[in-house]
Amino acid sequence: MLRRCFRAADYGSILQAMRDFTAARDETTEDQLWQVEHTAVFTLGQAGQPHHVLDAGTIPVVRTERGGQVTFHGPGQAVIYSLIDLRRRGIFVRDMVNLLEQAMIDTLAYFGIADAHRKSGAPGVYVAHGNELAKIGAVGLKVSRGRCTHGIALNVDMDLQPFRRINPCGMAGLKTVDMATMGARADWQSVADVLCSRIEKTLPQILLMPS
Repeated sequence: MLRRCFRAADYGSILQAMRDFTAARDETTEDQLWQVEHTAVFTLGQAGQPHHVLDAGTIPVVRTERGGQVTFHGPGQAVIYSLIDLRRRGIFVRDMVNLLEQAMIDTLAYFGIADAHRKSGAPGVYVAHGNELAKIGAVGLKVSRGRCTHGIALNVDMDLQPFRRINPCGMAGLKTVDMATMGARADWQSVADVLCSRIEKTLPQILLMPS
């Protein structure tokens, strides 16, 4: 599977590139994983309500077609966009969400954070931080004609203050945390590479490739 890497990447430019790739692909196009570190941006998913952005300040707010509510992307966060033909691999959307969440859980365990887990009714990955549950990884997908775009975001070592200027995932008071705060000192590229390896390892093989 082809990997591409984009650092200091403008969200709008990457969004358009994903759209262009998906529109141009056919049954023989190789699936891709994009490793992205965005410049600061708030994004509103399909269910996103503008009032959940409490104080954007100078950070741009972009409406996008992924599932979910509002989140923040910025330097020090490993974003993996999964440009995958799900139909060709015989995988359903819910299974893809579970696979991506598990990739984050496995990656966190690899770097020494062993208690990461899912939370019922709230997509993403969470850890215990003090006496509270804090979100460390997010997932949001768009699937059209069996083809997946968007993906996951894992907080590696970043400025978490912008999360306090929104209701993350539409949940007032939801705490966020990063790997560095949890004691895992890992560089961005290493985390992005392990995430991709976990996704590649667990994705079902392509069932049928047209000749």
